[in-house]
Amino acid sequence: MQPRAVDIGALIDGLVDLIRRSLGPSITVVLEVPRHLSSARVDPNQLELALLNLAINARDAMPGGGRLTLSVSQSVVDDRNMVGLAAGSYVRLTAADTGTGMDRATLARATEPFFSTKGVGKGTGLGLSMVHGLAAQSGGTLRLTSEPGAGTAVELWLPATTETPVDAIETASEPVQARQGAKVLLVDDEDLVRAATADMLRDIGYVVIEMASASQALSAIRSGVDADILVSDYLMPGMTGGQLIGELRSSGNRMPALLVTGYAAAGEDVPDDIIRLAKPFRQVDLAARVDELLRQSPAGRPKLRAVD
Repeated sequence: MQPRAVDIGALIDGLVDLIRRSLGPSITVVLEVPRHLSSARVDPNQLELALLNLAINARDAMPGGGRLTLSVSQSVVDDRNMVGLAAGSYVRLTAADTGTGMDRATLARATEPFFSTKGVGKGTGLGLSMVHGLAAQSGGTLRLTSEPGAGTAVELWLPATTETPVDAIETASEPVQARQGAKVLLVDDEDLVRAATADMLRDIGYVVIEMASASQALSAIRSGVDADILVSDYLMPGMTGGQLIGELRSSGNRMPALLVTGYAAAGEDVPDDIIRLAKPFRQVDLAARVDELLRQSPAGRPKLRAVD
């Protein structure tokens, strides 16, 4: 955690295009963010990841389409507040959907690690748990309200601060363009994240082969078609990205690999020499890591075989 003063409105403005593009036309994203609010003290990278997780949950709760409203407000609470916070000023970020909602039993367990209603192989059950942890570690709290058929509202309370916010968006140079003909095998179980990452890579000239699981990627590798580099999420149902890389190496394939993770520490199944990229990431950072790995790759290396 690297907490600092963050302009929540500016952070949402920088992320909302990615959320809208990834959720698709059937889900409307509405912003209710007044100006001149106090900054919040939080790790901006972890907050962006939390918002992305909330968008994924909202998408899954609205299979037929709907509305996701992101709103921000400020509240002052005393010692006898109902949310268990220390007295003071807080910035409250709310993500409210018009989806299927949760019954009382599901709502009571919603923030438990590894609890999921998505079914086997459909998520890790760590999304709301991570958001809950971020709120607690930041000195705030998380509140959930939901009813079946009436949608869900997730309130993230973060301590307000009078510190001047630090602009988290770097004025970086343009992303490095793809090397000629370079192909990326991209593995991520979350459709929203995988689609956004694929868009970033294709935008700078890479050919991208998308896979929704490590096991699917292994089957593809054993079947045909070439790729030059593996870009894989770490935490996935069934087999982690670290285990996928281990399986490849045990078969003699040491193709360059980039591991993408939204967690501070990956498991012991990740080889020490693997380069990691923290979620959420910007296109310029993704491009730089992929280009670096391809430049380090030995000339004339046999290509990875995979199929669409």
